[in-house]
This record gives sequence, C-alpha cells and structure tokens, in this order.
Amino acid sequence: MSDPVAQLKARKPEHEFLIAIDSDGCAFDTMEIKHKECFIPNIIKHWGLQAVSKYARAAGEFVNLYSKWRGVNRFPALTKLFDLLADWPQAMRRGITLPETPHLRHWIESETKLGNPALQAYCDAHSEAEAPDMHRALHWSKDVNKSVGEIVQGGLPPFPFVRECLEKARDKADMMVCSQTPTEALVREWEEQGVARYVFAVCGQEAGTKGQHIEYASQGRFDPTKILMIGDANGDLKAARKNDALFFPINPGDEEASWKRLYDEGLDRFFAGTYAGDYEASLIAEFDKYLPEVPPWKRAH
Repeated sequence: MSDPVAQLKARKPEHEFLIAIDSDGCAFDTMEIKHKECFIPNIIKHWGLQAVSKYARAAGEFVNLYSKWRGVNRFPALTKLFDLLADWPQAMRRGITLPETPHLRHWIESETKLGNPALQAYCDAHSEAEAPDMHRALHWSKDVNKSVGEIVQGGLPPFPFVRECLEKARDKADMMVCSQTPTEALVREWEEQGVARYVFAVCGQEAGTKGQHIEYASQGRFDPTKILMIGDANGDLKAARKNDALFFPINPGDEEASWKRLYDEGLDRFFAGTYAGDYEASLIAEFDKYLPEVPPWKRAH
C-alpha cells in the first residue's frame, strides 16, 4: 500500500493556490445519517448504554453535529459523549455505570493517527485483559464502518453549488480532500458522485490530522495566503490556522447558502487576494454562532 503522507510531501504544485475541502457535513450531506443511523446506535450497543439510550443519543448528536466539537475524530467524540452523560444528573439517576476508558483516553492524547489501523496495532500488541477498553473501541469502530458501508451508500450527492465551486476553482487551484473519515469511505463517496476527478488527493484519518494533511501538501510550496480550508467545524478552522491558511466556513444547517456564497464571491476574493481581513473575520464570526459549547439541556436551566 502506498504511503499517502510521502505522496503529499513529494507532490509538485500545478497551480499557485491550494484548496483543502472537508467532506462529511461540508461537501456531502452525510453527517446526519452517519451519526444518527450508524455511530450512535453502535455506541449504545457496544458500550452498554441501553438504559440511557435517550440521553446517549442527545449527547452524541450534540457532540458530533450541533456543537463546537462537530467534526471531531470519532474516538475523542466517544469519550466526550461519556463525559457529558457523567455530568447529566437525569441520565445518571438511571443507575448506569459508564464505561471505563483509561487506555483509550491515553491513546487519544498520544496517538497522531486516530484510526482503525493504529488501534488495531495497539490491540495486537496488548491483550484484551490488559486493555479491555481498547478492544471494545476497535469492535465498535469496525461495526461503525460496517454500518456506514451498508447504510450510507450511493445516492448522497454533494450539497448544491459544491460541483460549481469545484469547476470554478479547478483551473486556478490544486484541490484536496482533508478529512477525519476513513479514506476508503471518502474515496467511495467522491468517486460515486463523480467529483474525485477535481482533487489530487483524498486524505482520511489514516494520514494524520487535517492540519497535518495541509502541512504535508503545502510546506515550502505554497504561500500561506494562497491556501484555503473549506470546512464546517472548529477543527477545520484550527487546521487552517495551524498552517497560517485562510478559512471559509460552511455553516451547519445553511450549507447550500454557504456554498453559494463561496461560488458567488468567496472564490473570487480568494484568487484576487482580497479574502483575508474583514471579509474572512465576518464569516467566522457568523459561523461561531452556529456551534455552541453548552448543551441545550444545560441552557434550559
């Protein structure tokens, strides 16, 4: 299997500009179905949360879809869900004992490639008796991928104006997919919809973080003022800032309007060098309002 990181680092630019695009919930309307039909049911099943399924579902949807954690890697999102339940009196009054995940939490802090290959390698080196939470996490994560393959297949086109933006930018920018989704699923989705031809690379969680993807593809080859990250989550903004790059937000719930704005004005400003400053700041200020930090069950009191 070829090394995607080495390929990114070795690639010579074809254009002056670089555009990195997140996939789930940004280019594709896949976030809702993946989390509501695949991730959360498997969390309840594998982690013994049946007694608090209502609360687990609400916490999972808040973390992954409707908060500042939107778009975070699946493993930190999982432990965040446990933490929200632990801090939710109504949930804990159900008498449930939440899963202990000490090894998983340490692995999240120390591992840079938070995906099934790295988790499998850990489990191969440590028995289930040594690290039961890691083996449980691997079974869960594999079943999530299986569910995604079965449920999220075909027929999920990109948001309106995504194709138009890709077409508009193709002659001026090198474009890449920059995601924390497993690469196999990303490639399938982009190829199924006929948009893989616009990008030179499809980078998933196995190639590191989004910030690392941009770094590997750009370092020493692109001026940071000519790099744009398009995303729908705070992690995308952080990935851009880590590389001193620009950020265009796709507002959750208003994706079509966001892509239309990128098509109508954002790309023109980016290529003209008038994107940075007040224009970008106004977009990010608007974006911030879409992603709260406090869950609704706490705001109600």
